[in-house]
Amino acid sequence: MSVNLWMQISDYFFNNSNDYWVSVKAHMEISFYALLLSALIGITCGHLCVKHKQYERWIVSLFQVLRIVPSLAVLLLLIPIMGTGTGPAMVALVLLAIPPILMNTVAGLEAVPPFLLEAAYGAGMSDRQVLWKVKFPLAAPIMLTGIKTAAIEIIASATLAAKIGAGGLGGIIFTGLGLNRMDLLLVGGISVAMLSVAAGLSFDLTDRFLFKYKFVRK
Repeated sequence: MSVNLWMQISDYFFNNSNDYWVSVKAHMEISFYALLLSALIGITCGHLCVKHKQYERWIVSLFQVLRIVPSLAVLLLLIPIMGTGTGPAMVALVLLAIPPILMNTVAGLEAVPPFLLEAAYGAGMSDRQVLWKVKFPLAAPIMLTGIKTAAIEIIASATLAAKIGAGGLGGIIFTGLGLNRMDLLLVGGISVAMLSVAAGLSFDLTDRFLFKYKFVRK
C-alpha cells in the first residue's frame, strides 16, 4: 500500500469517523435481522420437510430456485412493489440465506438415530418433548453450520442494500466506485470482509463452547 493511499485512508477516518460507524451499525443491523428472519423460516421449513416428506422436494426446490436469482435482480424487481429502503433489501437477503439453513436443518434432523427417538418415546416423552429435547439438540451443530454459512453470505451481500437506500457499508464502496477512489473501496471492502470473518469466528467459538461433546453417528 502506497504512502499516499494510506494517508487518504487515514484522512477518511479522521474526517468521517462518525459516518463510518453509522454505516457499520446499519450494515450489522440489517444483517442481523435478515439472519434472524431467515433462521426462523429456514428451521421451520426444515422441520416441515422432515415431518412431511411429501413436501420436502417442493419446499427445497422453491427456495433453491429463488436463491439462483441474483440479489440485485431481486432488489430491482421489488422496488415497484415495496419501494426503496430496508424492506426490499431484507427480502432479498432472506431469500439468499434460507437455503443453507433449510438444507442443514433437514440434514441434522434426519441424522438423529432412530434408536434414540424410540428410547425417548419409550420414556414417555410427547412429540413436542422429543422435538425440543432430542431432535433439535442433536441436530443443532449441523444447523449452526448452516446459520454460519447464511450469516457470511448475508454480510457480504448486504453491500447491495446501499443501492436502494438501505444504508450500510455498501454506500462507501459504491461512492468509491463512482468517484474512482481506491481508499473508499478499501475501507468498505476490508470492513465487510472483517465483519464476515468475525461472524464466522463467532459461530465457530459458539459451536466449540455449546457442543463440546457432539454425538457422532457410526
